[in-house]
Amino acid sequence: MNLLLFDFDGVLVDSIDVYEKTVTDCLQQIGQPLTRGREEFLELFEGNFYESLVQKGVDMDKFTATSIDILARINYAEMKPFDAIRPVLRELKKNHPLVVISSNDTPTIREALRLYDFNGIFDDILGSDFMLSKTEKILYVVQKYNVEPHNIYYIGDTTGDIKEGKQAGIKTVGVTWGWHSKVKMAGSNPDYLFDHPQDLLNLN
Repeated sequence: MNLLLFDFDGVLVDSIDVYEKTVTDCLQQIGQPLTRGREEFLELFEGNFYESLVQKGVDMDKFTATSIDILARINYAEMKPFDAIRPVLRELKKNHPLVVISSNDTPTIREALRLYDFNGIFDDILGSDFMLSKTEKILYVVQKYNVEPHNIYYIGDTTGDIKEGKQAGIKTVGVTWGWHSKVKMAGSNPDYLFDHPQDLLNLN
């Protein structure tokens, strides 16, 4: 049995426009706006998203307080699930526990999964309201499920995902249909680099 850990944004759903707007609006509202558009937004995910904000000097208390109002106004219709991953998840679910580990907040993820008919697929959802560090979330799951690290895979679409998976001592899977480019993902040296959701079936 393998334990398969999935990032949410960019792996399960195409949500970059929504997430970018949410973060941009939050930073604008607290007077610390992004000045270089999407390029600067994506740089926040080259490491841990929240650590990147701290390094930019963002007041995290203000950011968190502001994000509560903005997250409540998210239009889920503007996100789209990656349809090709749905049958893959159902197949993987037959033999392996599946968990979402994300920088997004759990209520947003739950609602999106419900709307996109991903219900019942994931055994756990660990969002930003659980812990901010994906590495710590992964280590928590390792203990909870009592699975050997070499049987655990973190599947992500940003170099930050790969870094945090490596820090947790598990196998990493970079996907190229998400936020960071294939070249950028390859540069983070994941254990696997996949171009198509069905490639995930090779982890069996």
